[in-house]
Amino acid sequence: MSERNQTSSWDQSAAVVTGASSGIGEQIAIRLAAAGASHVLLHYRMNRKGAENAAEKIRKMGAKTTVIQGDLSVFPDIERIATEAFTAAPTIQTWVHNAGADVLTGDATKLDFCAKLQRLWQVDVEGTIRLARNVAKKMLDQPSTNRPPSMVFLGWDQAPQGMEGDAGQIFGTAKSAVMGFAASFAQTLAPKIRVNTIAPGWIQTAWGASTTGTLWDERARSQSLMGRWGTPEDVAAAVVYAANPAHTFVTAQTLEVNGGWCRRP
Repeated sequence: MSERNQTSSWDQSAAVVTGASSGIGEQIAIRLAAAGASHVLLHYRMNRKGAENAAEKIRKMGAKTTVIQGDLSVFPDIERIATEAFTAAPTIQTWVHNAGADVLTGDATKLDFCAKLQRLWQVDVEGTIRLARNVAKKMLDQPSTNRPPSMVFLGWDQAPQGMEGDAGQIFGTAKSAVMGFAASFAQTLAPKIRVNTIAPGWIQTAWGASTTGTLWDERARSQSLMGRWGTPEDVAAAVVYAANPAHTFVTAQTLEVNGGWCRRP
């Protein structure tokens, strides 16, 4: 486990990560602590054990943690998540909007196209937007500093270009909406709050790990100039870069984390 950088620009700052009980969200939370965040708040919907395990890893690194439960498809929960976060950490430097509905594994795979799209829209789009607007109001009430707080959204590198099939239509629609909102939010909140988007490509989360030896596995590797899947750690590193309090001139940007899109046949 990485030790915390206790002399970094993150000193005495708090960071919140939604959907932090596993995968990309967990790695983002751990990487923020390693970068020097003194208080990391981890949101989860159902996987409390995963969130507590991630929190324990972070506490061993020397940072304070708070675990917050809430469902982004339930509007009262959205307001409560923000309220509990700012109660636990009155000044929040970074908020990472990572939470998203999983329609690729488990029982959700049995849903039809419209049900999957509705679930993604409720959580990834409407829930994220409502939460972001609530959080922004609270951030604007914080004492002003020369290092404005930041928000980071998670998009998808193929959303602007499109991908064939049901998955492309579902995720392209939802993530394009998130990325469009983030771009407009950046224009609205500058210079008081920085807003950036990280757009992962083929990242080997739980679904990716299940595709070994399949055409999806081959496609993921062939569409990256680096010839491999991305990892949650790759995404986390990009999030930390965008959110770093010292990077005060970085806002309204979209950083693709895909190993370089490969245009070779």
